[in-house]
Amino acid sequence: MLTLELSLELILLLFAAGALAGFVDAIAGGGGMIALPALLFAGLTPAQALATNKLQGSFGTLSASWYFVRRGLVDLRAIAYMIGCTFVGSALGTLLVQQLDPSFLTGAIPVLLILIALYFGFSPRLGEEDVQQRISERAFALTIGFGIGFYDGFFGPGTGSFFALGFVSLLGFGLTKATAHTKVLNLTSNLASLLFFVAGGQVVWTLGLVMALGQLIGGRLGAHLVVLKGAGLIRPLVVLICVLMSLKLLLG
Repeated sequence: MLTLELSLELILLLFAAGALAGFVDAIAGGGGMIALPALLFAGLTPAQALATNKLQGSFGTLSASWYFVRRGLVDLRAIAYMIGCTFVGSALGTLLVQQLDPSFLTGAIPVLLILIALYFGFSPRLGEEDVQQRISERAFALTIGFGIGFYDGFFGPGTGSFFALGFVSLLGFGLTKATAHTKVLNLTSNLASLLFFVAGGQVVWTLGLVMALGQLIGGRLGAHLVVLKGAGLIRPLVVLICVLMSLKLLLG
């Protein structure tokens, strides 16, 4: 059983880390880069840190998703099939990761993230306007929703960037609309994964809830900026976050 000394300094550090992670994640994804090191610093094992990260991250994605839904950027009924496929994929990924070592992905994912950074950095078609849709929403749900949901449950880094790329390149969404829909599916995969981590007894609730309070604030502020600034803010931050995540995975 893990015993932690919850000093005021540690509580404030985790709250601040949660707020910053929620803010960054709402705009460009990658909040786990901030949250996971903070949880490991607090003394959690890697398995506990991953599980507790899902708890605190769910609050940030919930805060951002609720804001986007209230602003009319996401129609939950219209994407119900995507939500269902993402949930199933994430649940299966979380079950599998408890049986296998996902470290073999650490070499491939940085390359994919760099490619995403190049796409978002140099593609002239990225903006606020929707463009031509390339596949049906049902096909998107079965492939991207299920596949990235599975990846998030199994490994996780870059999930938001992968979802955003899918929405932009396959469904033709503008950047703000893609970011809003990404948060909803990311929330779905977080919740599915969290349920199975809770069942496995890996979540450290005290630390997770401290960070969750920060996530609620950071996620709301980040979502507000997405609506206010749009592609001018999202595009450079997605590129930056993808590059930073790649470096973190490569350098360890």
